[in-house]
Amino acid sequence: MTSVSRAYVSRLAGLTVFDPNGDRVGKVRDAVVALRVGAAAPRVLGMVVEVVARRRIFVPMGRVTAIDTGAVMLASGTLNLKRFEQRAGETLVLGELLDRTVRIVESGRPAHVVDAGMEQTRTGDWVLSRIAVQEPGRLGRRGQLHQLAWDEVDGLGLPQTGQGAETLIATYREMNPADVAHALQELPIKRRHEVAEAMDDERLADVLGELPEAEQIVILGTLQERRAADELEEMDPDDAADLLAELSNVDRNRLLELMEPDEAEPVRQLLKYSEDTAGGMMTSEPVIPTPDATIAEALARVREPEITPALASQVYVCRPPSATPTGRYLGLAHIQRLLREPPSTLVSGVLDDLDPLRPEAPLAEVTRYFATYNLVAAPVVDEQGRLVGAVSVDDVLDHLLPEDWRERSRRG
Repeated sequence: MTSVSRAYVSRLAGLTVFDPNGDRVGKVRDAVVALRVGAAAPRVLGMVVEVVARRRIFVPMGRVTAIDTGAVMLASGTLNLKRFEQRAGETLVLGELLDRTVRIVESGRPAHVVDAGMEQTRTGDWVLSRIAVQEPGRLGRRGQLHQLAWDEVDGLGLPQTGQGAETLIATYREMNPADVAHALQELPIKRRHEVAEAMDDERLADVLGELPEAEQIVILGTLQERRAADELEEMDPDDAADLLAELSNVDRNRLLELMEPDEAEPVRQLLKYSEDTAGGMMTSEPVIPTPDATIAEALARVREPEITPALASQVYVCRPPSATPTGRYLGLAHIQRLLREPPSTLVSGVLDDLDPLRPEAPLAEVTRYFATYNLVAAPVVDEQGRLVGAVSVDDVLDHLLPEDWRERSRRG
């Protein structure tokens, strides 16, 4: 490996960290610096490294022997696996410096931070010596990009208000929602809310679904009511119902009134069921073809990107209307069966007559049902024979695990 003496932090994020034996330790998630008085470049204290079970630990820069474009190497010795907790006087480069508004000393023009370069000194210490900043653009164009020395910008050592989040969000772009949720919880509270506010509705809805309910409520409460209602519309109806169930009746009804009626109605229906029943766990938007649909049409439906893998494992054939509660439920067809049949065959000709769950079925019965029939999703049908939703295995696991399982996972 060819070691480098300068590296930009956003490019370090995600690099694999190896011990001297070549064994994988984890991945770099951020760098920790100590800001100094005046224009002196901050000293880099270490890296935040995510190890097994998403535990984030602190690795001092003195333990880093080499940094390459593809990996970070550590010196020998035992790592302290205590969960990283930010101390007073410490600043996260990606979490807190990116998107800060600064002033270019030479021109006096404003700009925002898009990256920071760390450099190793002759003594072996690392400092944050370079700052990449971008001036505001005009007419939708990107502004001019500058790579400057730390003392050529002003404003990084001062408390910030109104800090943007676009660059930090860009570093999350390739991460799945669960990982973004973990990263969000590692940020200071103020910064966490700034990032949530700057996310687009669809992305934030996905991330909210992966957060502990207490954190969901806090973030939802920081949004304007109209934006909060938009987020509930973007969430899966079952996730939205679970979140609303934790709010007061006044707040719940207010948000439901602000939602579009066709988006709010499925959520209202789900709120009628106890949370530890099939009705309380189900989603009201499974894949529902009509009896005259072909297998080709059914397969096209399950390819839609918003359909989760569990719900895409089978389709539920019902007479019109196809929105829940549907017309009479006829049966389900497994995706594996559909793949074996001619595309022009009617999906109603390959149905499984498996008895569906009832909305009032308790968690224990739902769990036995999944185990007995080796399913990852199951239909829920009411007394009138109408499909009202489908329970997926991830919803069952959510209710089987301890309530704070997401928080425990974050703590390792």
